[in-house]
Amino acid sequence: MASLLLPLGSAFGKGLFANHQGISSDRVQGLVVRCSTLDLKAEASRACEWRDEFNVIKRRDLMGLVFGLSGIFIDSFDAKGAGLPPEQKPRLCDDTCEKELENVPMVTTESGLQYKDIKVGEGPSPPVGFQVAANYVAMVPSGQIFDSSLEKGLPYIFRVGSGQVIKGLDEGILSMKIGGKRRLYIPGSLAFPKGLTSAPGRPRVSANSPVVFDVSLEYIPGLELEEE
Repeated sequence: MASLLLPLGSAFGKGLFANHQGISSDRVQGLVVRCSTLDLKAEASRACEWRDEFNVIKRRDLMGLVFGLSGIFIDSFDAKGAGLPPEQKPRLCDDTCEKELENVPMVTTESGLQYKDIKVGEGPSPPVGFQVAANYVAMVPSGQIFDSSLEKGLPYIFRVGSGQVIKGLDEGILSMKIGGKRRLYIPGSLAFPKGLTSAPGRPRVSANSPVVFDVSLEYIPGLELEEE
């Protein structure tokens, strides 16, 4: 068996197997060839296994590279998006107004509604059930706008005190006067009981979460007609 380890065609191997039990050199050579063929097949099989394993590794590395790069690009995109300046949206209270508002006393009602008057209007307040035309900018407490009549270009007309808007807005406008401007700090119990879903560029409003409304009472159509 040790002779199978000798190189194919060796003179020592041929002579040894030629004199052993009458086995011919061709038969020995054939045996050696067959064994060598098996060895070659085994080597080829191992080579294929190494190649397949290498290909798997390469594919795995390639997939890792692809996902790694995509993660980098996504992170980069998010980082750039987070670093962008906030979109300039029309507001009822500009930077100067915000500074002045810091010194305005807060009023708290029995319901828990709080407000600060940016500008006190003139004339009577709207009676319950009367139509009012008001502009508003609705925000989450962080200051992000989720709705605004200014972006629509028209004041919002509704019957105040009739449940057509959220409770906090109803209550806040009932004590305003024409031309007045007010910031309402509306608690969750007077806001959106079911919340509001987010929209592109708009934050989500969770159910019963506090919101902030800047409101200006533009006019009271029905009341003006009666006065005339």
